[in-house]
Amino acid sequence: MTDRAPDPVVPQRHIVSMDQPIVEIADLDLYYGPSQALFDVSLQIPARQVTAFIGPSGCGKSTLLRCINRLNDLIGSVRISGRVTLEGRDIYAPDCDVIALRRQVGMVFQRSNPFPKSVYDNVAYGLRIAGVKDRTTLDEAVERGLRAAALWDEVKDRLDLNALELSGGQQQRLCIARALAVEPRVLLMDEPCSALDPIATARVEETIAQLRENYTIVIVTHNMQQAARVSDYTAFFYLGRLVELDRTDEVFTNPRLRQTEDYVTGRFG
Repeated sequence: MTDRAPDPVVPQRHIVSMDQPIVEIADLDLYYGPSQALFDVSLQIPARQVTAFIGPSGCGKSTLLRCINRLNDLIGSVRISGRVTLEGRDIYAPDCDVIALRRQVGMVFQRSNPFPKSVYDNVAYGLRIAGVKDRTTLDEAVERGLRAAALWDEVKDRLDLNALELSGGQQQRLCIARALAVEPRVLLMDEPCSALDPIATARVEETIAQLRENYTIVIVTHNMQQAARVSDYTAFFYLGRLVELDRTDEVFTNPRLRQTEDYVTGRFG
C-alpha cells in the first residue's frame, strides 16, 4: 500500500435506490462540538441484506452506525441535523422511545463485552430488563438467540458457565445472541472481528451469512476482504462523506468513481 494522497472528496454520485429499505438516512450532518464529522449523508439500507461500511480510519463509518440506534446521544457534544427513519418512522422525533428503538436496533461492538454472569443470564438480560419474567419465555428466547448465533451446540450443556470463561470468538457470538434474543429488526456490528483470530473470525462470518435470512445487518469493517465476503451492498466513506454505494461486487470489481477504486485497490487507506 502506498502513501499517495487520494483525490479530493467528490460529491456522492452513484447511490443506488433500494427496493425495500428498512432504514433511510437523508441529508445527515453530525457535529462533535464545533467539528463536523458527517457531511450531508443520504443512503438507504435494504431489509434482510448485509450492508458494509468501509473507508479509512476516521472517515465517519462508526459515527454513522451509531446514528441508527442513537448511541451518539450519549455524547454530550454531539449535534445532528437531517433525518433517519426505521420502517418509515423518524427515530429522532421528540416522541421516539429510545429504549424501544435500541431493542429494535441491536448492537455488537468491536470487542466482545459479555457481562460477568452465566451464559444464560447474558442472553436473557435484555428480556429481563424489559420486564419478562416467565421462565418458559426466557428459556425459548435464550435457545433461539444462541441457535441464531451458531453457539447453541457449544454451550447448551453449560448454560450456567460464567460467560467470561468462553473463548474470545464464543464471547463475541454470545454478544450476538444477546442482541438477537430481544428480536431486533436491525443488527449493527462495529468491527466485530477486529479482535478475533482467523478461526473465530470465520465462525462469526458464517454466523452473519446465516443471519441475513432473517435480519438486516450493517457492519463496519476495515477489512475489505471481509466486506467482499459477507456483504450484499458496500458503502465507501471518506472524510465524513458517502462517496459511493452499490452492490458489493460492483464496488470491488467495477467501481464508478476513481476515489473508490483507489481505496479498494490499496492505493490509499
